[in-house]
Order: sequence, then structure tokens, then C-alpha cells
Amino acid sequence: MRENKLLYIVIDGLGDRPIPEFGGKTPLEVAETPNLDRLAEQGRLGLMYTVSAGIAPESDVAVISILGYDPARFYTGRGPLEAFGSGMKMTKGELGLRCNFATVDKNNKILDRRVGRNLSASEAAELSKSINSEISLETVPSNFEFKSTIGHRGVLVIRRIGGRLSGEIGNTDPAYARVKGFGVAESKQDAEAFVNKCEPLDNSYEAQISAGLVNEFTQKTRILLENHHVNSKREQSGKLKANAILSRDAGDRLPDLFNINKNFDADFACLVEMPVEKGIAVLAGMTTIELPPPSGNLSIDSQLKADELCGNLQYHDCFYVHIKGPDEPAHDGDFELKRKSIETVDRDFFGKILDVLVLKKTLVCVTADHATPCKMKTHSDDPVPLLIAGRNLQKDGVGRFCEKNCAKGSLGIIPIGSNLMPLLMSMLD
Repeated sequence: MRENKLLYIVIDGLGDRPIPEFGGKTPLEVAETPNLDRLAEQGRLGLMYTVSAGIAPESDVAVISILGYDPARFYTGRGPLEAFGSGMKMTKGELGLRCNFATVDKNNKILDRRVGRNLSASEAAELSKSINSEISLETVPSNFEFKSTIGHRGVLVIRRIGGRLSGEIGNTDPAYARVKGFGVAESKQDAEAFVNKCEPLDNSYEAQISAGLVNEFTQKTRILLENHHVNSKREQSGKLKANAILSRDAGDRLPDLFNINKNFDADFACLVEMPVEKGIAVLAGMTTIELPPPSGNLSIDSQLKADELCGNLQYHDCFYVHIKGPDEPAHDGDFELKRKSIETVDRDFFGKILDVLVLKKTLVCVTADHATPCKMKTHSDDPVPLLIAGRNLQKDGVGRFCEKNCAKGSLGIIPIGSNLMPLLMSMLD
């Protein structure tokens, strides 16, 4: 066990762009964050491209990168990671896809990609049960498993009987694209977006039948869900129907990640809630500190996460903590709620852990997996703010943690996210 500790805290979607309603400032700039500012005053600041410049990454590829893995070498698609992190079995040659329950009209125009963000766990589970029991795939002999995870999210695994499938297929979700093998957010969200037809990305037979199976699944679930009794009840109560499944980021194998503990000669643990981050952390060899599913109350969840972190400090060397908070309101374009969520995380997570930590023996890194500008309602290719404090590091002496100050910090701009973890371990030592 090492004498010094590393806390690597990733705040999902933290970065943003200037907002006119905030006087040209970002949500992070206007938020009251005394605890993050305290760390900033005692540490060093910078910016980081979590994958590389020009890439607006999804969380999965960004997290793989900032944990020290070269995505070009290790990334195999989000679907397999979601499946693994959800406890589903998936072997090489099977097809895994990340899914959303969504609301569409009779022409398959997308009205809401997330069903108003109010699909309950019981509703999602009941819809999933019907999908698994009432639908069969016939494009080629196959079976499948669909699982609802958290809120509107789900994961699909398709298994071809007597053969393999290919992850070289496109998305039915038009909000995301495949660029150089990575899942990336589309820079412009089309108000007139329709469900895409899944297309093969190469000429292989496996890609063609994989696309065909996804299209068959999309069409059959659309028919099943439209008049499902769960949706009838939702419609009667004035809620949106969960009447379609959007899929994206297919993969046909799990990534072969090196063991992070052996690579950095340290004992890593993770505190994460979402399936994709959990899948990555477990495949990397981290110990999972179990957390309940998100309660919907960021204050309660932040305090619980802080308590679990502080209660486990003596048992591990390094902790990867992923906090979802600010990303969801940013996707909804709610800059005021994003500001409040940043303040909640500062107060209820950082406020609690800073009362316990001995900074001379602890290296604290705070950053994001990507920026989610509220005006875009999606991920961007902007570099994210970066803060490293503790362990008697030379101080920048900046009193505020925000994008503008990070741009002037002594860490400069880290051009590739996979460079950060080796830097942190060298600072820890």
C-alpha cells in the first residue's frame, strides 16, 4: 500500500462555452464553488483534449483515454462496454449496442431522445420484459437480449446462431456518428431528426447481416412499444411514450485493456454508477466500490459518494470517481440547472472530502470526460478544464477553477488525454 493517495475525479460534461444569459461566462465561471476554488488556489491548472483535438468524444472513448489507454489501440465500441458493465455476457463475434428508449411520431421523427427523462425503472423493466419475450429476429438465425439499465438507457446484445456478427455498422440514433472508429457526438442537433436506418460500414457479409438484424429489431420494437399498456398509461397521464429504441456504437468484442494496477504499480478502486464507466473500470482491473443506482437527487448521491470514498481511503492507493451531475442539464440546454449542479457537487462532494483529506499526502485531480455546451445540447471538441492539487505541488495561485483560468495555467494544454495518467502517477511519486 502506498503512503500517498491519488483521487482522480471526473465531472461528466463539466466544460462549457460562454453563455449570453450569464454575461458571457460559463456555468463553471458563475457557479459558487468555494471548495474547487480552494483546490485551485493550492494547485496547478490547465486544459486537456480528452482524446485529441477535433474529436467531440462520447464518455466511453474519453474515459478509456484519460485512464491512460490509447483509444486507437484499445477502443472496440461502447456497446460491449455497456453490456459488460450491466452484467451481461458477451463473447467475441456477438454484437453489443448502447440503446435509448425514445419518443417518435408516426413518421419516425424523433420528438425526444430520452422520453422526457422521466421513464421509471419499473416502466423500463416492463417494456424490456415484453421486448425479450414477444420479439424474435429472423434476418438470420439469431437470438438477442435487451436490458434496461438506468432511466431511458438500455443495452442490446445480439447473438448469431452458428456464426459471427460485425460491429462495423452505423447508428440508428442520428445524434451520434462513427468517426475513425470512435463514437462522437454530431456537432449540430437537427430539430427534424428521424430514426436512421442502420447501414453496414464495410462490404463484409457479417456487417450486412448485423445491420439487417438491428433494423429488424428497430422495426419490431417500434410496433410492439407503440400500443404497449405502459405507454398507454404514460400517455393518459400526459407523459411521452417510450415507443422506439435508438441504438448506437456497436462493437463485436470487448477491449483487451492492460491491468492498470500492474502498469502503474498501484491499487486502483472506482466509484462509478453508470454501466459504461463501470465496465471500463472493471476491465482495467480496478476494485469496484459498490454504489446504488442514481437516486435522481444529486445532493444525496454526491454525499453518499463522498462518504464511500472517505470510508475506503485506507484500503486503496488510487481512486477513480465519476460524477454525472452537470452533463444531463447541459444536454437539455438548461444552463441554470447546470450551474446549480456544479454548486451541488462542490458543496456535497468536495466539501465533505476536503474536511478529511491530508493534501500533503494526497494528489487530487479534477477534470471532465468532455465538454457539453448548453447552447449546443451535445458534446463538443473543446478542451476540458484540468486541476491538479496536493503533494506540495508548485502553485499557480489562481483563486477560481474555471475554463478561463485553466487556459492560463502552468499545466498548459495536454493534447492527448492518455498522457494524463502517466503524468499524475509521476506527480504522485
